[in-house]
Amino acid sequence: MNRRHIAFLACATAVVAAGMGAAPAVQQPTVHRVQPGQSIQKAVDAAEPGDTVLLAAGTYRQSVDITSPDITLRGQGANRTVLMPAAKAKGACAEAGNGICVTGTDAKPLEDVSVRSLTVRGFAGNGLWATGTEHLQIRFVSAGKNGRWGIAAERSVRGVISHNLTQDNGDAGVFVANTVDTEEGARDAGRTVIRHNRTEGNRVGVTVRRLRNMSVDHNEATGNCAAVFVVGDESAPRAGRLSVTHNHVHANNKHCEQTPRLPFLQGSGIVLTGVEDTLVAFNRVEDNKGTSPLSGGIVLFKSLVGTPSERNEIRDNLLTGNGPADLANRDTAKTNTFSRNTCTLSEPAGMC
Repeated sequence: MNRRHIAFLACATAVVAAGMGAAPAVQQPTVHRVQPGQSIQKAVDAAEPGDTVLLAAGTYRQSVDITSPDITLRGQGANRTVLMPAAKAKGACAEAGNGICVTGTDAKPLEDVSVRSLTVRGFAGNGLWATGTEHLQIRFVSAGKNGRWGIAAERSVRGVISHNLTQDNGDAGVFVANTVDTEEGARDAGRTVIRHNRTEGNRVGVTVRRLRNMSVDHNEATGNCAAVFVVGDESAPRAGRLSVTHNHVHANNKHCEQTPRLPFLQGSGIVLTGVEDTLVAFNRVEDNKGTSPLSGGIVLFKSLVGTPSERNEIRDNLLTGNGPADLANRDTAKTNTFSRNTCTLSEPAGMC
């Protein structure tokens, strides 16, 4: 190539570059670092979509409300970064008694928020409360000794609640529902998953209320009054079309007093009440013993308003040492099936 050709190419390249203009700069995610004594809320409010609010190890006596999408709130580990109630509540989340709130709406779901690697402890309401979310991820969070729920979500779809520890909460360790403030039919949870969590010492380990299209799998539940509670009623659409599989449910023998909605609880492994088309399979259910109407290893029970559980499939589970029975069908429907379960005692007899 001679000098004339080189000069021509250089000129042509300059003309094209001038015509196209410089490529726009790509906005890089920002890490907002927070130390104990500083405001987490201030950092969250300053964060843009894609940013991370990174909490240093230590104790933070404050609550935080996340209302912007695609924000990650991350600690240094559940035993190292701890949120506890402030002496004086400040902000809507704290005033409701909650530690972390992730807040969207039905009309505008809050998308792609992630909370991970921290502890929420001792709040009068909930450790972590989410409403109106999509693709919410809660991982490696420890929620303990909160007054109501450890980790809870309503009106939310396509969430992942995994690898968390919930201990000694007043109600459920993990609670997911259609809605808690109105009466309506079950919502489609958009394949929400609850998996690889450990839940112990709560009233209920995992509660799924009036939802469809989700899974509860590979969790461990022990020391609760009831391990897994799947709740439906007569509303349409019915709760169900979900799966409870590969969980280890053992010695959930804590005693909890009755409430206006439920009898006393003790020794309940996996309970289905008023739900349809649900698969309960490949679970290991051991040593759950009590005398409640809901006691037993895997229990089918009509809902509190008398609606039967229908077309549920209970198969391939290993059950031992549960009382008064490993498998208990206390429902009135004839469409539920029990097959290939390994157990000793069933109610009625003949299902083992």
